[in-house]
Amino acid sequence: MIKGLNHITLSVTNLADSFAFYKDILGFKPLMKRKKSAYFLAGDSWFCIEEDVNTRSHELPEYTHIAFSVSQGDFDLLAEKLHQFKVKKFKENISEGDSLYFIDPNGHKLELHVGDWQSRLKSYKDDEECEFFLSRNEMENL
Repeated sequence: MIKGLNHITLSVTNLADSFAFYKDILGFKPLMKRKKSAYFLAGDSWFCIEEDVNTRSHELPEYTHIAFSVSQGDFDLLAEKLHQFKVKKFKENISEGDSLYFIDPNGHKLELHVGDWQSRLKSYKDDEECEFFLSRNEMENL
């Protein structure tokens, strides 16, 4: 049985540039760097980058992305930092909680989000299109 996410690995075209982006702009904690790869902690999550000649050069048109949890105070600071570095956005936020949708140097779609699955489900509580798989007690505690 799956117990959770183990790690995320993204392919990058230039390890040095991507290492700087994730360390200096997003504030990931570097753990290890080799010639073609690096490991970070993003909060408690293990995040890897691997230099790969087959890495995309532009973002894909689909919505697939990785979202990182941030506090409200950190959201505002990171949003300003991304703006200062002219990081490209790919979408404006229309969901609950503050979110910033942006592109990393390799075309990977990322998101900073204030909130969690409970706050998201709570925002859908009265949506008649939603089918929930929680008990009544779990729903009341959202």
